[in-house]
Amino acid sequence: MALRYLRAKKKHKFISIISAISTGGVALGVMALIVVIAVMAGFENHLRTKILGINAHLLVRSYTGPFDHVEAIKKRIEGVSIPPKSAIFGLFSRLRHGEEGARVICATPIVYIQALLSSGRAVSGVAIRGVDPESVKKVVTFGKIISGRGISAFKEYKGGDIYPIIIGKELALTLGISAGDSIRIVLPSGTITPIGMMPRIRTVRVIGVQSIGMYEYDMSLAFMPLKAAQRLLGLKNQIHAFEVKVSDIYMAPQISKKIMEILGYPFWVMDWQQMSRNLFSAMELEKFAMFVVLTLIVLVAAFNIISTLSMMVMEKKSDIAILKAMGATNALILRIFMLHGSIIGFLGTFLGVSGGIGLCWLLKRYKFIKIPKEVYYTDTIPILLYKSDVAMIAICALIICVLATIYPARQASKVDPSKILRNA
Repeated sequence: MALRYLRAKKKHKFISIISAISTGGVALGVMALIVVIAVMAGFENHLRTKILGINAHLLVRSYTGPFDHVEAIKKRIEGVSIPPKSAIFGLFSRLRHGEEGARVICATPIVYIQALLSSGRAVSGVAIRGVDPESVKKVVTFGKIISGRGISAFKEYKGGDIYPIIIGKELALTLGISAGDSIRIVLPSGTITPIGMMPRIRTVRVIGVQSIGMYEYDMSLAFMPLKAAQRLLGLKNQIHAFEVKVSDIYMAPQISKKIMEILGYPFWVMDWQQMSRNLFSAMELEKFAMFVVLTLIVLVAAFNIISTLSMMVMEKKSDIAILKAMGATNALILRIFMLHGSIIGFLGTFLGVSGGIGLCWLLKRYKFIKIPKEVYYTDTIPILLYKSDVAMIAICALIICVLATIYPARQASKVDPSKILRNA
């Protein structure tokens, strides 16, 4: 009977038109939600990949500053693993990323240097990382080499006062240099003289220029061999930190706690979420806000369902009276009209999910929408559609539509058959 009521009579075709509009409204809202959530998830994943490509998942440092016993500590860190049963977020990780448990893949020693680079034409601040060329490739991903040589050339450094360095493309343009040029590095720590602290000035040779794809990193980040950085700062065999890569980035907090338990004081660990907390928290908040705003489209469609059912109740009062006179209960009448509205909601949700998935597939396959690469770090809209997001959107839409049927269905069940039939 609920299905038959979907096909209005010719003289009441206006109600069927409103039913179609309600179905289209639900479909449009669901489709918009799926596409927007997929785009925002894609941007978040793209930015996370960029950031975690050049940055480690975990950072192990010491409260006391530089430390030694590098190899022994590295072995202890690389032996850390989290079994699935002890993972707090293991269920979420398996559902969305297919990981069961997590482990440390590799740890690489790092020396950090804050300095100024001077080419004679310009001066710019830079954060230099002294890296081990053997293990650093397993932890971070370097940018595309524009000119010169890459990180593998660091293996050739055997000591000496000419320190090799790889800089970013934007920094090279600012300083007006290219691969093969020698520039001066100015260190803030130096020797004390009668006129004050004198900075140390050394010569470095640019062996390569790379492009990471993010202006901030290409402008302010540089790399040199670990031994060169240690010699530059006079650290001997000491390092500042270990950068660590794990098998599941979403279990990084659990692995960081395990590492701190194993190493103990004075070591402390930061995971990638803590290091980029403001950025990713803002993106999650924006994603939630867009979900709430676009849900209003589904709510508008739900009000259309209410109006459609209310008008149908008014039209079908005589039918309801006859059904009740034949023995139909209030619960049966309630179910008929709730089922009628639920069918509209289900059909709209199905069309919206199909349209949203189809549009996401088209955007991902053909990439016909172009965006400024200088602003978004990509020239096409990134799409990442999780099954859990689609399921959540579909369930929320269905719940809203079912709730919208309750009031008009209750009004239908309260129809007094004696009054209707007496006035017929």
